[in-house]
Amino acid sequence: MTKIQFTDGAAYERYMGKWSQLAGGQFLDWLKPAPQQHWLDVGCGNGAFTQLIVDRCAPSAVIGVDPSAAQLLHARERFSPAIAQFHEGNAMALPLSDGVADVAVMPLVIFFVPVPERGVAEMVRVVRVGGLVTAYAWDMQGGGFTYVALQDDGISSATAPSPEASRADVLHRLWVDAGLGDVAVREFSVQRTFEAFADYWDTILGAPSAGPTLNGMPAETLDQLQSRLRDRLPADDRGRITYSARANAVRGVRFA
Repeated sequence: MTKIQFTDGAAYERYMGKWSQLAGGQFLDWLKPAPQQHWLDVGCGNGAFTQLIVDRCAPSAVIGVDPSAAQLLHARERFSPAIAQFHEGNAMALPLSDGVADVAVMPLVIFFVPVPERGVAEMVRVVRVGGLVTAYAWDMQGGGFTYVALQDDGISSATAPSPEASRADVLHRLWVDAGLGDVAVREFSVQRTFEAFADYWDTILGAPSAGPTLNGMPAETLDQLQSRLRDRLPADDRGRITYSARANAVRGVRFA
């Protein structure tokens, strides 16, 4: 199975950046973090969730880590170095010293980590005693509309290596097994509205998951898929398309 590649910060912003901020807002409402904390954003991508941290949490500083140099270039353009700094690196081997952060978060990332246990252990390592280790992830059990439509035709698209890590029970186990205390999980859903089917379709074509598969299809096959998606995503009287996505969140405290 082809792995998802994140190489275009602008395309990611249109596709997943907006979803990330919608889900991230609810996540931060649940987390209720204190101000003036030193944050670590693991798998920060183009800085979509980092932006929420800066806008809503009054951080003292934010460090973002991501393996994609192209995504980090986009992220660095969003912020002053005084508030946010970004480093290229792997979630399973963070390029940071022990105990440097008050809060570590993986926003929509843990299912991309080949060995999620190692990613959680690294967050625990770089968070100070008394700090928070957190994550939220799309519940990948159902898949999105485009993914399901591709499955109907027996077509495989790029996928994440650890989809089971998106489940609430698995997140809870990962956090408990990492030695974290006061572990809590939460499920929530968000809605996104596209101005028209064309807006939705153009966004999907730029997605790092389904996009490469769709762009490589014969025109006739692509037209048939597009028609089926129109049927599954009925528009309102203004032509807008709205649908929901479900996410699971987890948090825990490092006590030792």
